[in-house]
Amino acid sequence: MEEIVNKVASSALEVFDLEDYYQEGIRTGIDISQWLVEGFLLKEKDFREALKQHDWSQYKDHFCAIYCSTDAILPTWAPILVSSFLNQYAKKVIVGNIQEIDVNLYIEEILRIDFSKFLDKPVILKGCSRKPVPKEAYIMAMTQLQKVAKSVMFGEACSAVPIYKRTK
Repeated sequence: MEEIVNKVASSALEVFDLEDYYQEGIRTGIDISQWLVEGFLLKEKDFREALKQHDWSQYKDHFCAIYCSTDAILPTWAPILVSSFLNQYAKKVIVGNIQEIDVNLYIEEILRIDFSKFLDKPVILKGCSRKPVPKEAYIMAMTQLQKVAKSVMFGEACSAVPIYKRTK
């Protein structure tokens, strides 16, 4: 019987898996409209009082996205004021939707990575994941990998799609 050899494991191929950089934690959306008159009108005094009365501790260690679900026209300071309360408890606060939390977190992580370990190597940008990886994170990772890698493929070793190959 012939020995089964894992050619992928013995190749020079490097796997870059964005899932390794996923930050665990609760993602929470904070809708400003709940503190507006009929969801549309911001009355500063009432708004400030409602924020003071809100239990911000419930967001301890959450990743929070501040947004407004109505078409209210808000002053620039409104989400900034909300963030001033959230910052005391939340791990991270952004303006946007819950999906943008992951985009923001991944971009921060990708910018911290030392990509020099992929210098002149063929790389697979792993495509299958059990955790949410936004498309923006793949684009950002590709941007960084393309600067150093010999080639980049997307997917899994058994079925990778060629994306980039450095010209000689």
